[in-house]
Amino acid sequence: MNSACRSRTLQWIELLLIAGILVGIPSCESQKGCGRVSASQPTTTSPASQKIQHVVVIFQENRTPDNLFHGLPNADIATSGKNSQGQTVPLTPVSLVSNYDLNHTHAGFRTMWDGGKMDGADKNSVSCPGGASNCPQNAAFKYVNPAEVAPYFQLAEHYTFCDRMFQTNQGPSFPAHQFIIAGTSAPTASTESCAAENPKGVQNAFFNTGCTAPAGETVAVLDTNGNESTQVYPCFEHPTLTDELDTKNISWKYYAPSAGIVWNGPNAIKHMCVPDPTGSLCTGSDWTNHVILNQTQVLTDIASGKLSAVSWVIPTAQASDHAQMNTGLGPSWVASVVNSIGNSPYWSNTAIFITWDDWGGWYDHVAPPIVSSYEYGFRVPLIVVSPYAKAGFVSHQTHDFGSILKFIEEVFGLPTVGYADANADDLSDSFNFQQTPLTFQLVNAPHDAAYFLSHKLPPEGPDDD
Repeated sequence: MNSACRSRTLQWIELLLIAGILVGIPSCESQKGCGRVSASQPTTTSPASQKIQHVVVIFQENRTPDNLFHGLPNADIATSGKNSQGQTVPLTPVSLVSNYDLNHTHAGFRTMWDGGKMDGADKNSVSCPGGASNCPQNAAFKYVNPAEVAPYFQLAEHYTFCDRMFQTNQGPSFPAHQFIIAGTSAPTASTESCAAENPKGVQNAFFNTGCTAPAGETVAVLDTNGNESTQVYPCFEHPTLTDELDTKNISWKYYAPSAGIVWNGPNAIKHMCVPDPTGSLCTGSDWTNHVILNQTQVLTDIASGKLSAVSWVIPTAQASDHAQMNTGLGPSWVASVVNSIGNSPYWSNTAIFITWDDWGGWYDHVAPPIVSSYEYGFRVPLIVVSPYAKAGFVSHQTHDFGSILKFIEEVFGLPTVGYADANADDLSDSFNFQQTPLTFQLVNAPHDAAYFLSHKLPPEGPDDD
């Protein structure tokens, strides 16, 4: 081990000893971080490649299993948590349409994680209308009434729910949406640092970011020692899973409500965006041929037989489940996409992954495995829907966003991108490709696909992190 590596490892040992734990110490040889592990490493042959021809990733916003799946049978869901005083705090109900939001920056993660003690939720900041005086007591220690999210429960109970799905990054949406298409938020292919936060520095940075952001907008980069030591322009250049799909001429689409929001991952990858001379528009072939700035088009593409082999589906704010932003439409939105697939010929050969991009500041009791200065973050829910998903099954195996990328790679015979996907599992524990295919059951929801096609929601993303 070289001296730099030894120094870094000793720093981690010291930090973990101070915190009272000595688990998950990364070495330079095994550390994941945002550095590329192994370019073009071949994937193994998977039984999924014989059964699955379409993969759909539905990426919702800002929830934990403890918050969103209270009482789900056989899942590891807490009904109370510990605060920084060592007190037990019962989780109490909150509407999916809450009027406050919780800090879910990288700093917010570190506050709540508290060196692995998982007792800092009461110290994390809260944003409330009218100021802190209107914030509810124990704002993070909440669960959504299951009746409000019944479509999610129906899907989780009928197919596979993963209660050890961890957000790969320890921070908010902008880097998370990089990880779901590339397994990294590294600014370049040659760096091991990670973009850690959402962009800032200019007005409306959350709505006009990535490679078309105005000059002066920056994003904090976390170094391998865990410090936000650098600010860079939020336009990155590194390999992505879509590059591998393009190389093999495998069709893909990325459905998003608008171009510049932090939830639009391709906009922050230079070779996908290819900014025009003014720097205000993306013009690249990936962008013009594959990025669809109308999330409801996924519904018409399914109905007209135009579903791509791989699809990412991003909601509007109103249907996102994001605290203080959503209007309760998220469960119906997800159900409309799933029902459209389930009632089409695509059902027989499709795998749908429904997950949430970050924990949103809500309490969760399971300490994440720490494999680097930025991985993993807290748990997020994951529902696996397919005729070959294990029925009524709860997976307790560790997964992260890289697991979804690995599954796609194995289905379509792609090499690894070489980031989080390289060391991730492939979600094979959630499937049984020898079983009699499950018959699709309609997901009951207040609103259907026709509602979303006829009620045009504002094409907005987040107004905060």
